Order: sequence, then structure tokens, then C-alpha cells
Amino acid sequence: MKTLYLIRHAKSSWKDTSLDDFDRPLNKRGKHNAPFMAQLLQQRHVVPDLILSSPAVRAKTTAQTFAHILGYKKEIEFHKALYLTSVNTFLSILRALCNEYHTVLVFGHNPELTLLANTIGNCTIENIPTCGMVELKLKVDSWNALSKNNANLVTFEFPKKHQLQHKQ
Repeated sequence: MKTLYLIRHAKSSWKDTSLDDFDRPLNKRGKHNAPFMAQLLQQRHVVPDLILSSPAVRAKTTAQTFAHILGYKKEIEFHKALYLTSVNTFLSILRALCNEYHTVLVFGHNPELTLLANTIGNCTIENIPTCGMVELKLKVDSWNALSKNNANLVTFEFPKKHQLQHKQ
């Protein structure tokens, strides 16, 4: 069975207004949340076969943090097409994946990640917050068969969910 994790980049900084959107780094909260969320996957023994990411600085940094914590030794694949993209472009990239990959992590941006999760996951997520993760189990055996409503939502995790749990 194939598992797809859609992960929105961690919180980015708007401090330097001269930076292009593509070049915005993580802020203090983002630098804290990325390793925290990666550790959740590590505790669940998630071992990615492939990590894909938008090359925007905030997504790239988030992906690199997860890769480090999860012990991912391969190269992260950065796809310019994952920055400010469409659901159809996401689907094209995912459908082209090699079937030997069973667990894939994709780092990107909203609103596209939320739209993609709702399109293939047969779910209704209003918004994937920064550093939020959606875990989907595919109902198909091949990436190239990925289409609307052929995955099941397994988990939807985000930093504030865990902060709320610790306060109770």
C-alpha cells in the first residue's frame, strides 16, 4: 500500500519586506515546529522512500529538517512546479513516480496542498496550517492511477493540535 504525506512548509518570516515571496525563510516558530512535527513521524517509524519539495526557501528548509530527523539519506527532489502550482500539476508529478516508492513526503504551499488533500483524499479539510501534515493511504497500487477520491485520510496533524493536547 502506498502512503502519501502532504506537508505544508513551516511558518515563514515576513520580517524582511524586500525579500521575494520565494526567498522567505522560516521564522522562530517555524524553526521550532518543523523538528517537532518531524519527530512525530519519527516516533511512528515513518521511513520515506522519496521526499519531494517546492524549492522555495521555507519549503526547502522544512523538507531538509524532516529529512535530517528521519535519517533520509537520498537527495530531496526539488520541483519548481510545486511552487504556486495547481492540483493538476501535483497529480502529474505524483502520477509519474516510480512504483517502487511506497512512502512519499511532499512539501509545498497552500491553497494547493489543501485542495490536493481534499481532491484525492475524499475529505473536507478547511485549511492545512503551517507545518501541518496530511497522511493519505492510496486505494490504488500504482502512482499513475492516482485520481480523485482514491485515497483515504489517515491522520491530519498540525503543531497547534499538539499544543492544545499538552495544555489539557
